[in-house]
Amino acid sequence: MNNLEQILEMWKKDSVIDELQLDQSARDSAKLHSKYLELYSVNKLRFKKLDLEFKVLLRDKFMHYNGKLSQEEMDSKGWDYDPLNGLTVLKGDMDKWYDSDPIIQAHQAKMHYTQELVDTLKEILDNIKWRHQNIKNIIEWNKFTSGM
Repeated sequence: MNNLEQILEMWKKDSVIDELQLDQSARDSAKLHSKYLELYSVNKLRFKKLDLEFKVLLRDKFMHYNGKLSQEEMDSKGWDYDPLNGLTVLKGDMDKWYDSDPIIQAHQAKMHYTQELVDTLKEILDNIKWRHQNIKNIIEWNKFTSGM
């Protein structure tokens, strides 16, 4: 599962601590940790793969914009023969072209989404790590409010 909305919806259900079954909630912590650690690890590796693919894409786009790709390579990638539309662009201005390239932007969007998934899962794991403390606080509060 690599959908942020689904992960957040799952966490809404999994994050609930049943005050009437604190022992079960404590036991569930290990299961929750395992579940979200798997998602975290998979998405962290997915992000690394996207990052490595992005470096190759940037190299290929550099070659493309500088006219160093063969016609066959451009055909295989489906890229225009003249990405600059006949313009002469200064080397210092090439970043503007790279930043506005739809293929680069699409890949960056995937990377940003996956990074957000990783960050969210890290936050969930941190919350699970301290879940026992939340349970302890509930117990202490119940003791206090009952006069013990």
